[in-house]
Amino acid sequence: MRFVAAMMRHETNTFSPIRTPLSAFFRGSWTNGPLYGQDAIEGYRGTNYPMAAFIDAAQQEGAELIAPIAANASPSGIVSQDAFEHIAAEILSSVRQGCDAVLLDLHGAMVSEDNDDAEGELLARIRAEAPDLPVAVALDYHTNLSTAMVDNSTVITGYRTYPHVDMYETGARAMRTLLAALRGECDPVMIWGRRPMLTHMLRQSPSVQPMKDIMDRAIAAEGAGDVLNASIFVSFPLADTPHTSLSTVVVADRKAGDRGRRLCGSLLDMAWDRRADFVYPVEPMNDSIRQAARLDAGPIILVDHGDNTGAGGCQDGMAVIERVLEEGLEDVAAGPICDPEAVEGLIRAGIGATVTMDIGGKTDMPALGLSGHPLRLTGTVTRITDGKFRVTGPMMTGIMIDMGRCAVLDTGAMQLLVCEKRLETFDAGCFSHAGIDPARKRYVLIKSRQHFRAGFEPIARHIVLIAGPGVCSSDYGAFPFQRLKRPIYPLDGDACPSEQLRSNQRERIND
Repeated sequence: MRFVAAMMRHETNTFSPIRTPLSAFFRGSWTNGPLYGQDAIEGYRGTNYPMAAFIDAAQQEGAELIAPIAANASPSGIVSQDAFEHIAAEILSSVRQGCDAVLLDLHGAMVSEDNDDAEGELLARIRAEAPDLPVAVALDYHTNLSTAMVDNSTVITGYRTYPHVDMYETGARAMRTLLAALRGECDPVMIWGRRPMLTHMLRQSPSVQPMKDIMDRAIAAEGAGDVLNASIFVSFPLADTPHTSLSTVVVADRKAGDRGRRLCGSLLDMAWDRRADFVYPVEPMNDSIRQAARLDAGPIILVDHGDNTGAGGCQDGMAVIERVLEEGLEDVAAGPICDPEAVEGLIRAGIGATVTMDIGGKTDMPALGLSGHPLRLTGTVTRITDGKFRVTGPMMTGIMIDMGRCAVLDTGAMQLLVCEKRLETFDAGCFSHAGIDPARKRYVLIKSRQHFRAGFEPIARHIVLIAGPGVCSSDYGAFPFQRLKRPIYPLDGDACPSEQLRSNQRERIND
């Protein structure tokens, strides 16, 4: 057999000012841009990604594997159309050369300049080239599932964790079903639906309620063999598209289609019945920081989730850092702050130099009417690094990270890590590679929302969530949504008529 395996991953915050050209698709590598061919295979082999599961499955089956491209970018703003066209063209070129199946490691919430459903557009183009070709797709838990995604795929699976520590397993689940179909052991049918819900990301984790037993039910049904695959997608709510909503997709053997339909409907109904529990009440930033100041020994993890790089944040907001210093907190490790200009100045000053400079706050956020405000700090440069380290934690395990050049500025109360490239703080290596041990600090101030739990929850004495300003705010009323399919909860309250809910489920049968 001959398989084509490719990666196109980007979570698009349509309110973020950080644009996404092709050069931004370097995540997991030390290159400015995607990986191609054998480099793509070696770059993801042995990692906790669906792509790695595809690579292993092909090897186990003795199949020839073609990997035209692995393009993976940190969450940010709209993807340039040139970038999307380049990635799509590389994949389609390999498909045209002939293969027995296509294996795709996609995100599910990518928006380009011309396509608010980039994954659906890619899949439609593949289907147009090869109408009968089996296509297996592994998607992020934050997928905004669309009709085009389902109609042009054979199998879809999604992550079941947040932080995402089951990425490899998600790819393996897709491969198990695809290979069974290729061997004639099953005849996959996809049943899917959505509910008009804009869930809050701080209420989405499947490890706790309200999602826990909904996800547990899906896992149990798949584990018992009632269906081939069952996936729930909470959506990426910071994407202003008609597809943004909670959804479920069930892959069932054709002869068990009724079980699949019942499961899909029950999962959707469970989520809708709990819609109020998926709303996160925002606490004022100053209240959260004062609470942190009253806590006992650390590490106390301070999480600025309004400027979370992992959801498209700028990573240079200084409001929380400024307030932490004003509150008198000491023994703080903070960062990384993305500010290439400051990094250049710190490197030029050199290790041991005492400097005063403006750091961060270089980026305006016009979609929300926010302006960047640098913070003037005085301190000593204590470390300069190349910003490269290998992830050892449970999320994206084995991937090589490149934050660009980094420098540590010690102000006395705080060790501040400043970097050239954006990265959500999900692994302690971002600090430890620069000589900072977060486990020995009283406070660790990071920009994240949930993914930090993979690397930092094990060392945390306390965790304090802080609603700093930014394009990742949990106050959805602050976002000028224009393309959402309305009505949607909670923006429109319980304005969704029951007949809309009953009709909001459909089936895609692979004839």
